[in-house]
Amino acid sequence: MQSHFSADQSAVANARPALRWLLAMACGCIALGSGNLQAQAIYRIVGPDGQVTFSDKPPATPASKITPVDNALPATAPAATGLPYALRQLVGKYPVTLYSSSNCAPCDSGRKLLAARGVPFSEKTISSAQDAEALQKLSGSNAVPFLTIGAQHVAGFSASEWTQYLSAAGYPESSILPTGYRAPPAAPLVAPEKPATPEPRGTAPAEPMMPPVTAPTSNPGNPAGIQF
Repeated sequence: MQSHFSADQSAVANARPALRWLLAMACGCIALGSGNLQAQAIYRIVGPDGQVTFSDKPPATPASKITPVDNALPATAPAATGLPYALRQLVGKYPVTLYSSSNCAPCDSGRKLLAARGVPFSEKTISSAQDAEALQKLSGSNAVPFLTIGAQHVAGFSASEWTQYLSAAGYPESSILPTGYRAPPAAPLVAPEKPATPEPRGTAPAEPMMPPVTAPTSNPGNPAGIQF
């Protein structure tokens, strides 16, 4: 009996380190998840003097104007294949999309800023009435360039403002893109509709065949040629 009791005590003692390790792992996962949630709360703060700052905490000054960064519709995430882990995480949380049009100098400047900083982004072009209508619904305006960083909308191009928003989202100050990385090609905001395939024409119904007309036979007893 004593020997059996000692074996049970030994098993419990051996299991305690594993239980403590599992508990520590669970606590670590909870803390990590909590940190990710807190990292998503970013605020754009405009002070009484008009100065714009970004912070993950609301300001203590009541007169300041607070705008949550995540206050609009989510954007479409660009392809994250082959990106470093840190960039993949950012692209997943705060995808960047540039809305542009042809012959748009500010659009070119914004595109160059994103490329120089090494920000993976998708580009949607506005070149049709359907594109303009979709952009109007998204941004409230037809003006380009228009930038989305996660759920944040940024109208117009301002190098300083774009830089502040990208830094607030956590994008690196300089490019860490792998050598040979190529941005996905620009695509229309609204995919063009494929032309409808004409339905195959059915075979016209055959006209009813008329019975053959036979010439009346001559009948000496019926000079008028009347037939019954």
